Amino acid sequence: MQYQPYPDISIIDDELRQLYLFAGLNTQQFAIIKQNLRYIQLEEGEYLFKHGQHAEQFFLVKKGYIKLLRLSMEGSEKVFEIISPGQIFAEAIMFMPNSNYPVTAQVISDSALLCFDNKTFINILKDSSETCLRLMSHMSKYLHLWLNEIDNLTLQNATYRLVNYLLYQIPDDNQNDYELKFPIPKHVIASRLSIKAETFSRILRELSQVGLIIVKGKTIHIHNVEKLRLYSVNINK
Repeated sequence: MQYQPYPDISIIDDELRQLYLFAGLNTQQFAIIKQNLRYIQLEEGEYLFKHGQHAEQFFLVKKGYIKLLRLSMEGSEKVFEIISPGQIFAEAIMFMPNSNYPVTAQVISDSALLCFDNKTFINILKDSSETCLRLMSHMSKYLHLWLNEIDNLTLQNATYRLVNYLLYQIPDDNQNDYELKFPIPKHVIASRLSIKAETFSRILRELSQVGLIIVKGKTIHIHNVEKLRLYSVNINK
């Protein structure tokens, strides 16, 4: 992998400031982060890092999709997360005593990422307890979102998880018909939702049979978004 300086460093301030890790940094600290920022482009199928590799960086996806996975003893793949453009990942590992990546990161589609140095960020925190407290506040909100995600994966049935995945892709103010395209393979989405690939396909067929969606390859046409939302509520009763 070949890292390089980011070509548009002067115009990413607003984007970085929206990330919880950097929202509480002062001007000087933020400048240090940008000075050590690197950029990398990867092709579909390439690995960014592998399970057990020493963690020296965390990342922000600018383009493409990354899956975080582990392989079972039998060699089957379990996808824990799908990272989309605008998302940051692998940041919590720098706070772990053993700073090794606990998962493998593989590129789903041609991708571009910003890379941040762990040591640089840790040194900033060591020099400012105030910055640490601000970061803890932001991280607590982030943790709450993850608890909701765990709840969905462990307490809800497969149909509920898939329907809500579809709804999550739709703007909140849209109540009519909507068309979405899966940007990544369906079996990857199924693994992320802890659903077998055949179950994933069966649920899509059932939703189609009751007139909620039309499936054409990677495209899902939702006839009535509000009706699908009501369907989701009834599933959970």
